[in-house]
Amino acid sequence: MAFFYVSSFLGLQTLGKYHLFWPAPRFQQLFAIIFRLHNREHVKSFITTSQSAVPVDPNTTHMLSTKTRSERRDGEKREGMARGDTSSPHPFSLFSAGAAKRRSKNQEEPFMISKRNGIQPPEKPLSVEEWEELREEFKAVSKFEYVMLEQMIKYNSSIDVAKSLLSMVATRKGDISYNLLVKYLALCIKQEQLAEVFDVFDIIKLRFKTLEPGAYSLLIKGLSGSDRWREALLLLEEIKKVMTPSKANYGDCIKGALNNQEINLAYELYHEMLAKELIPNLDTLQAFFDTGKCVKDDQLKSELLGILLYLRENQIYPGETLMQSIKLWFESIPGEKWKGYITTITNSGKCPVCNQHLETIHLNEEEYNILKAKIIKDVIQGTDVFRKTTPQELEEFRNFVENHPPYDIVIDGLNVAKVSNRRSESQTLLDVVSHLAQKNLRLLVLGRKHMLTGSPNWKRPIVAATQKKADFFFAENVSEDDPFLLYATLHSGNHCKFLTRDLLRDHKACLPDSLTRHLFFKWQRGHQMVLSHYWPGKRIKFQPLPTYDTVVQTTGDTWHIPYDEQLVERYSYEVPTKWLCLQRK
Repeated sequence: MAFFYVSSFLGLQTLGKYHLFWPAPRFQQLFAIIFRLHNREHVKSFITTSQSAVPVDPNTTHMLSTKTRSERRDGEKREGMARGDTSSPHPFSLFSAGAAKRRSKNQEEPFMISKRNGIQPPEKPLSVEEWEELREEFKAVSKFEYVMLEQMIKYNSSIDVAKSLLSMVATRKGDISYNLLVKYLALCIKQEQLAEVFDVFDIIKLRFKTLEPGAYSLLIKGLSGSDRWREALLLLEEIKKVMTPSKANYGDCIKGALNNQEINLAYELYHEMLAKELIPNLDTLQAFFDTGKCVKDDQLKSELLGILLYLRENQIYPGETLMQSIKLWFESIPGEKWKGYITTITNSGKCPVCNQHLETIHLNEEEYNILKAKIIKDVIQGTDVFRKTTPQELEEFRNFVENHPPYDIVIDGLNVAKVSNRRSESQTLLDVVSHLAQKNLRLLVLGRKHMLTGSPNWKRPIVAATQKKADFFFAENVSEDDPFLLYATLHSGNHCKFLTRDLLRDHKACLPDSLTRHLFFKWQRGHQMVLSHYWPGKRIKFQPLPTYDTVVQTTGDTWHIPYDEQLVERYSYEVPTKWLCLQRK
């Protein structure tokens, strides 16, 4: 067994009782680094104590584990105590960066600690002795090696600097821990050090029987961009045995397939992740359009147009980089004369480039009735809604709404009241309600019962003044406002708007199909009022509601694609202002 472990790193294979020798200069080079450690006796202990090392049987062992790193660490510690080991049998000293030149005392400090930046790593490799001196100097820093390696990732330090740190750890402890190994792997991947990624991957396969998802993701990312990209697919299959891979896992494998012209495989992975309800990252979609440039392939064209329809159905807005890739792909389609223009759509919904009117934001009667039925069934009457309210309270509210005339605006009282900290919540709500009441609109304010207690934030005279300008329904303090908001708005009719800054994301997730989700997004953008400016006692302004639908749309000879100029977090009621207009000449 000892021969198996050491020979693996020397480039040997063991089959039964026969030893097959094959050249492996990279393994030999790495293993030779061990002998550059200052303590030669430590190297001997590596080899002689490796009898307790257990080789991994790839046919019976899965590498993936959902254990936490602390559990893994504790388990390894217990395992070592059971063996009676005082040093590790695993040959991880091959991370030594070699004999680093000792720097003189007059040279600048290798790193510093500041309250603002934390530890800053040295610019050059240090010897084991220098690292020990620094470790002693900063012994107040808990888990010095981990903190230092994290900072190396942050500052993108040289790989040789990281190796010199791991050489010190291996000399002192006789092993490199799982956590340090994964952090080193992250640094190698960040710098696209493929040879080092391969080394770490091969070590991990021999050293650890199980891995956590984070390590798998790093390995998939590192391997997918190399000539060993198919091994990333094997790791993806390992993950699928116990959990759903992430969209980043799929994205890395897709890009690996596309880079190697395995287009059918890439689309198989793409459709597989969609079937698992994973939303692809924008750079994954961009890779498809970049691959399709100047390619005459009807199937590929159909798939790329399908991606655009996917963006439409899910109200996904490309970033500027993806938009440019889409534009270049259209303009490169052999035999077709497409031309793309960047533009801004007028308030009327007319494109100034092609004079095409975009789709209206308003739902027709059939669409509205479909959405209303689905919302009531899947959101309001669904089992999830009763986690923060009761059937009795919801029925009480339904009776309340049905016994009042239809409303023009339904207001999320607490949400609006918290829009400013310059006034009390009760005064803020009164200001907004008074502004809307001046327009002779029928208003419903949804509140909570604690608003009636006379607290400093909710003064009774102010609440009473607000109640004279609008109808109120006070729910229990623990109840969820959204079901009441949606029901009252939809029950009042297609003209009714609602006022809140809430994104309503949870309720979108309850909708069963892409058509209903599309109708909900469309209805939300056309009906959700947002308080954009509030100057107490001076000015109240609402964000204007759009007249056209801000989604990817086509007439066959034109495409209009809204996109984000910058990849920024955006509220669901906010939409891009820039569009890509594509025309076929």
